[in-house]
Amino acid sequence: MKQFDVVIAGGAMAGMTLALALDTLSNGKLRVAVVEPFPVDHQAHPGFDSRSIALSFGTVQILRQFGLWHDIEPVATAIKHIHVSDRSHAGMTEIDHRELGIQALGYVVELADVGRIYHDKVLHSPQIELITPDAVAQVERTQDHNIVTLQSGVALQCQLLVAADGAISSCCEQLGIALREHDFNQVAVIANIRTEMPHQGQAFERFTQQGPVALLPMSDGRMSLVWCVRPEVAQHMTELDDCAFLAQLQQQFGWRLGKLTHVGARASYPLLLRYREQNTSHRFAIVGNAAQTLHPIAGQGFNLGIRDVASLAEELMHSLDDVGQYSVLSAFKQRREADRTHTISLTSSLVHLFSNDYLTLRVGRNIGLALMDNIPPLKTPLLQRTLGLVAR
Repeated sequence: MKQFDVVIAGGAMAGMTLALALDTLSNGKLRVAVVEPFPVDHQAHPGFDSRSIALSFGTVQILRQFGLWHDIEPVATAIKHIHVSDRSHAGMTEIDHRELGIQALGYVVELADVGRIYHDKVLHSPQIELITPDAVAQVERTQDHNIVTLQSGVALQCQLLVAADGAISSCCEQLGIALREHDFNQVAVIANIRTEMPHQGQAFERFTQQGPVALLPMSDGRMSLVWCVRPEVAQHMTELDDCAFLAQLQQQFGWRLGKLTHVGARASYPLLLRYREQNTSHRFAIVGNAAQTLHPIAGQGFNLGIRDVASLAEELMHSLDDVGQYSVLSAFKQRREADRTHTISLTSSLVHLFSNDYLTLRVGRNIGLALMDNIPPLKTPLLQRTLGLVAR
């Protein structure tokens, strides 16, 4: 039986970031296993697929702390300016990096690029073992340790098991950690877009009757599109030819970047809030999408997951001899409670506020956006969440 301090179920962004963070913060004193069901092929791996994600300013500081940002930065595109608007109405607010005296508000990275970088780092770390393709089949917990049996029949003993295996976490299901769900009745259509005018580091979030349309700046002049629509519309949108799709997107987004000229392969996925109120159990912790999967509005989900990872890694440093003991996990749970609750509440409220065209809500949100743009103190809560400068 192989012996580890920590076994991490899931080798996508949250799991790999945690493994590398533990290695860095402990100076290689912790033995870590990452169990990943998908072979290491970042073109096919669902956790490191063709999607892009926005890393907040705060997330970048966390990745710097773990010694990871230096290698990610060359493949990242800076967000210099964020433009938030409500289609066909006056409400609008803008955030610019120069107003805040920082180099960028955040960065956009392609998951496939980060996956390649992380895999290379793990291969060069003697204290991290990547076990793939394999998955957790059974978990047996005793007072002092866990026995984790994999589908291959290999058994791993560890002081702490961490679930980073996605929204439908098999580890959480096995241990009976309840999952709560809320269906937003929206589907995200994602694709990469090219525009007539250069994006110049601008990111856009535009609220429409069906849901938000977000365009994030990428390398090579591309933009990453996340377009939230009703389920009955999504099927139609994915079946349109490129010209018809771009025409409909142009109508919703407008002409701030000139003509939308090209669209890449399109994909879609349903939008649900999934979260587990309990993020710890005996010798067990939950991070990332396994703990909560949010609506993409305002780009909060991944950054919240990285704050989970950072807080857990830091708490484990207080007890390197037994990283799974109750006091460590209790401190992690208490530390994450306020941030998780507030961020889940914020994103859900924004979806319901901005994804309809009721007159009273339309007037209220447009007044709110206009006030935020003209009265700086009203922008502060939005800025803190956007930049990821949140107590954790």
